Amino acid sequence: MNIHEFQARELFAEFGVATQPGRVSHTPEEAEKVAASLGGKLVVKAQIHAGGRGKGSFKSGFKGGVHLCDTPAEARELAGKMLGQVLVTHQTGSEGKEVAKIFVGEAVDITRELYFAILIDRASSSPVVIASTEGGVDIETVAHNTPEKILRLTVNPALGLMPYQTRLIAASLGLRGPLMTQASKLFTNLYRLFIERDCSMVEVNPLVVTKEGKLLALDAKFNFDDNALYRQTAVTAMRDVTEEDPREVEASKFGLNYIGLDGNIACLVNGAGLAMATMDIIQHAGGKPANFLDVGGGATREQVTAAFRIILGDKLVKGIFVNIFGGIMDCDIIAHGIVEAARETGLSIPLVVRLEGNNVAAGKKTLAESGLKLESGENILDAARKIVAAVKANS
Repeated sequence: MNIHEFQARELFAEFGVATQPGRVSHTPEEAEKVAASLGGKLVVKAQIHAGGRGKGSFKSGFKGGVHLCDTPAEARELAGKMLGQVLVTHQTGSEGKEVAKIFVGEAVDITRELYFAILIDRASSSPVVIASTEGGVDIETVAHNTPEKILRLTVNPALGLMPYQTRLIAASLGLRGPLMTQASKLFTNLYRLFIERDCSMVEVNPLVVTKEGKLLALDAKFNFDDNALYRQTAVTAMRDVTEEDPREVEASKFGLNYIGLDGNIACLVNGAGLAMATMDIIQHAGGKPANFLDVGGGATREQVTAAFRIILGDKLVKGIFVNIFGGIMDCDIIAHGIVEAARETGLSIPLVVRLEGNNVAAGKKTLAESGLKLESGENILDAARKIVAAVKANS
């Protein structure tokens, strides 16, 4: 789950992380009022779940999703050019995203831009801090061109981020004297936020030093551990489903793991590993997967029916490959779900089903007696070849 920049600032305020004053606005009139309450030089920033906003362009022709201005009237004018318009950046793709809200904040006179992030290192199963003197640009570019400018520091999860580590990070960023003191507090509070809100990543880019000698977290990106959201009600309340793929939102209502892709063969699989193998085997057989869809280890008929509806909501889908290995799951339950879903949705595109495992004989019997037009796969490769051939023949 992602959140907007203005919501990240709300979390900063809760955990004592220094940042610039400002508030979210939903209309040009509201933007003008916020700007008037702040005074001075201002910044107006489009709020979408994508990076590269400053360099993006609106489909209306207006350039840039981040602008500086001097008066509340200018803030209102800028808001009018952004709100309700589609912003295209290198992360949104050509379709872009509609801007429904903006952030109006005090502009900051920056003397230095730095980079700071905390994320989970899967290899060590520990939090790791990434810091660099090269803020304001993609960290991937820095890692590729000047890897020596990146500090990587593993944090012992039992001890947390220690004071000596915060000073080490600050020193590596050239923050000394009063700035080191500010940095140690900011890093400590960010780490506390990372742990207490079950984050999988907190990326501050840029972390800035101002002309007045203040260290501020100016912009941030948060990712949260989906498996921990049940205990993070304040975080889940920040979810903006308008920024997400509608199919993924619908899938989450039924406990399904769904990610849309750009192929034309839909996959319905139980287990993430098997789902990835299924996508690979479709590619190997000459097709392109349209999605990752994991119904989990104990899917019900209702979940299978919902999965079919979501799959068929994708206009690119020209065929469906159901690949089920019944360990905990009963293959016959899945078979009944497939039959019910196919009848309910009026399925008219090719369907290939491969069942193995628990109660597979009953499952295959259910499918054979259903009267549905479908093919069975003897094994995963056979099933993949059949669905790819059926889709090509139907094109």
